[in-house]
Amino acid sequence: MQSKRHGISGHTRGGSRDKIEAGGTLGAVRQVMDGMIEKAGNDKRFAQEMNDCYDQIGRYLQEKKVRVELDWEKVKSPKPEYVLGYKTLEKVGFDDITDILSKLVVLKLNGGLGTTMGCVGPKSAIEVRDGQTFLDLTVQQIEYINTEHNVDVPLILMNSFNTHDDTDKIIKKYANSNVPIYTFNQSQWPRIKADTSLPITTSKDSPTEMWYPPGHGDLYKSFYNCGMLQQLIDEGKEWVFVSNVDNLGATVDPVILRHLANTDAEYIMEVTDKTKADIKGGTIIDYDGQIRLLEIAQVPKEHQDDFKRVKKFKIFNTNNLWINLKSMKRLVEEDQLQLDLIINKKATSDGTPVIQLETAVGAAIKYFDRAHGINVPRSRFLPVKSTSDLFLVTSNLYIMENGYLRMNPARTFSTAPIVKLGDHFKKVKDYLARFKTPPQILELDHLSVTGDVFFGANVTLTGTVIVVANHGAHIDIPRGAVLNDKVVSGDLRILDH
Repeated sequence: MQSKRHGISGHTRGGSRDKIEAGGTLGAVRQVMDGMIEKAGNDKRFAQEMNDCYDQIGRYLQEKKVRVELDWEKVKSPKPEYVLGYKTLEKVGFDDITDILSKLVVLKLNGGLGTTMGCVGPKSAIEVRDGQTFLDLTVQQIEYINTEHNVDVPLILMNSFNTHDDTDKIIKKYANSNVPIYTFNQSQWPRIKADTSLPITTSKDSPTEMWYPPGHGDLYKSFYNCGMLQQLIDEGKEWVFVSNVDNLGATVDPVILRHLANTDAEYIMEVTDKTKADIKGGTIIDYDGQIRLLEIAQVPKEHQDDFKRVKKFKIFNTNNLWINLKSMKRLVEEDQLQLDLIINKKATSDGTPVIQLETAVGAAIKYFDRAHGINVPRSRFLPVKSTSDLFLVTSNLYIMENGYLRMNPARTFSTAPIVKLGDHFKKVKDYLARFKTPPQILELDHLSVTGDVFFGANVTLTGTVIVVANHGAHIDIPRGAVLNDKVVSGDLRILDH
């Protein structure tokens, strides 16, 4: 079974001619890189990033020429010791962790923009609840921890060149907070041309035509290269809790933190039960007797349906990670973190095919000692990737306190409803304009809205609700309406008085 993109096994096919051809291209890449380093004035950090990029291009060329195989017969469901149940962990109260909180760092992956939701600037600056942003809620959570325990848990933001300037301006408003906030930039690599594999050296338009951040797997080297990793270790910090900035469920958990300390694990990945909405998420597996993270891009096409089935792969990675800082430092210095390449095919504005070589932070699980997963409640995975997600977190389905969101105890079910908002709601500004106030959804199971639809104030939705405005039609859901297991379609215009 073959995967030309990635490989978990070490089986290869190829001859010396392949290596010579790859070497010739790689020599040309080296010349281009050296020219870029010289043009940048031999800046040490820039040179390091270009050398790291060069190494990955070398890996890409080798994997492109030499077929890397994944033996599907060796892909097994994880052993029991690879994934522990959250309920099996030793229970501790919030008051029992002051000693280890003083050794914790919280790091948010903050390199993404809000373009998918029609916003400009860092995604962390999008208002998600009561006028507060992702970043506001994160700072509130850590403020509460630091105040309650008299500790100094810092917040680290890993930015990209896309989010750096705006984030630096935004964090100034937290100057009087008791949360130490630090930032560093992940690497900035040149895209490579798909036909020649040579880096792009000039850009006619925006910097994103030429440069890109190489995925969150770049965390390890960038954190090390900027000097912040060593600085935190010198200050007595031992662990870092890493998560996506848009996951509102990724909060400091005293149970997991105590387990981390007691087991001396170097790496813990939070996973949660897979649903039909999570079929593409990476999962922990047993591969030839070793723990691995398997992404769908690594799976041969003939086995992708098998990968998506919940029966064999019941969990997926939330990207909430707990990592030992000294172990991270050791593996970077020993150059052990050879993370699986993700080949991201793009095109420039003039249609030139280009490639971005990226890595995922979770792929490092196989390199750390005593690494394992913990199957956590779904409440710890609450990402806001779309306005459908935004709909849920702004509603009465969740209650907020000290920056923490928890499901409203008045809801009968422990799971969130399925919400699918159509293209008219895709951008945040359009979404906000179409809801006078967030609807009441404590008893909602499923909502699907398509077309030109507006919701009045104080609308209640229960059961399964489907609203469809066909092309050219318009639907107004009136103020105070209660829709219970309803299908609304056609053309309905109502004026509030």
